[in-house]
Amino acid sequence: MMKRRQFMFASGVAALTATLPLIAGAANPPRLKIGFIYSGPVADIGWSFQHDLGRRMLEREFGARIETVFVERVPESPEAERVMRQLIDDGCKMIFATSFGFMNPVIKVAAEYPDVIFEHCSGYKTARNVGIYQTRFYEGAYLLGTIAGRMTKTNTLGYIAPIPIPEVVRNLDAFVLGARSVNPKVSAKVVWINAWYDPGLERDAAQTLIAQGVDTLYQNTDSPAAVQVAQSRNLYAFGQDSDMSRFGPNAHLTGNVLNWGVYYVHKVREVLDGKWKSEDTKWGMKEGIVQLAPLNPALPKDVVALVEQRRKAIIDGTLQPFAGPIMNQAGQVQVAAGKRVPESELWTMKWYVEGIQGKQP
Repeated sequence: MMKRRQFMFASGVAALTATLPLIAGAANPPRLKIGFIYSGPVADIGWSFQHDLGRRMLEREFGARIETVFVERVPESPEAERVMRQLIDDGCKMIFATSFGFMNPVIKVAAEYPDVIFEHCSGYKTARNVGIYQTRFYEGAYLLGTIAGRMTKTNTLGYIAPIPIPEVVRNLDAFVLGARSVNPKVSAKVVWINAWYDPGLERDAAQTLIAQGVDTLYQNTDSPAAVQVAQSRNLYAFGQDSDMSRFGPNAHLTGNVLNWGVYYVHKVREVLDGKWKSEDTKWGMKEGIVQLAPLNPALPKDVVALVEQRRKAIIDGTLQPFAGPIMNQAGQVQVAAGKRVPESELWTMKWYVEGIQGKQP
């Protein structure tokens, strides 16, 4: 038996295989059972919580046509394979694997179960029955940087980084680009904790950065620890994944928030309509999957106006956070004026922009 399994039931759905379309108009179509696996705890905030909000949106949208199941705190290891196999044995015909580290387990299990549809978040490996999805989270990070660049007094920003993968480097780069676009004097320090969710390490990282002169914190980690530290020290912070304002009402300027539900509804509808296919999907602010938490009322009006102007420009495509000229950490031209980071390089990003201090792990 799987540990920590939690079941949420609805009633009635449509039949599904990865290779055969659903039979439209069937008198009593079987319920589509969908499994979610989360790397962290669902709790009431953070990455896994936001994915679970998306799962709940599915239930509201499709009601009796689907049944959903989720397993939390799944290690990003071969244990994930066992969890997915158990979900399939329990009747799941679609599985959403919601963290980068599930990539290889998904590919392995998908080969064993070609009649099950898999959707993997943040990875880059696909198969006939495996689709992948990512967000343009860097769009929100760029806007947070815009705010940070205007609000910092020490011109030193801090970034709490989890695992050294392109997504995390990309968000860091976008944050610093946004900040330096309004304040070229800004620099950023980074602490890597090698964990997505570890309140103790996140708290220690925040305190380390503050001791180095940082007055504004951004995190790519999952707990509100950094926001709480900033609140206690009368400094600024930005949340990640969820709205973390209640943990630091004065410190929390806004946050980079994800609405996974819009994607989940889209993909499940494709399955129910017999139209699903393996795709590499990247959505952002335009599609409504990347959002900002409410802005702190204490932000100056001109800062609020600038953020809104840039948010609209990102949505309509007139502002590209990774448009040149962009200098790399060594002060060399990485992206020339009039150019922008190629899409393929954007999703494999491994370099720091100018203004980031320290070496990559």
